[in-house]
Amino acid sequence: MNKEAYLKRPSWDTYFMNIAEEVSTRATCLKRKIGAVIVKDKQILSTGYNGAPNGMKHATEVGCLRDQLQVPSGTHHELCRGLHAEQNAIIQAARHGVNISGATLYCTHMPCVICSKMMINAGIERIVFKGYYPDELSVQMLMESKIEVCLFEESYEKEKIQNVELSDEERERYNFKC
Repeated sequence: MNKEAYLKRPSWDTYFMNIAEEVSTRATCLKRKIGAVIVKDKQILSTGYNGAPNGMKHATEVGCLRDQLQVPSGTHHELCRGLHAEQNAIIQAARHGVNISGATLYCTHMPCVICSKMMINAGIERIVFKGYYPDELSVQMLMESKIEVCLFEESYEKEKIQNVELSDEERERYNFKC
């Protein structure tokens, strides 16, 4: 086997951003699927995606109030059933007694002003985001804070994993169900 294949690994930012992308697949927002991951010392502390509070109906079930009211993106965040991914990640950490002060938050999109204020007060030290979100006040507050803000622009080409073919005898011996 080619030894080079073992040396090609994603950076830590790419690794955690890929996880944030995967987390976003659970989102129930009809406009944007957002995922967030809070990391400290290269360990995941919490994750979150955008959607309604626990036990409440999601926009996928009742429609989008913001669409119905024709609310412009980046404004009137309170007119939504859902919590943002960053909010859910912070809340999950709090529910489980996890200290996120000094952590990095990876998010698939730039945080809004409400999420930015929460991250400032929670002690997040670094934010890595991928997609733009139109919220000028958020940008101003983050620039004024001591949080390091990084636009994620890396690309990583995943290596193809070679499939292993098992014989019928091997499947039976190992009792594989799928």
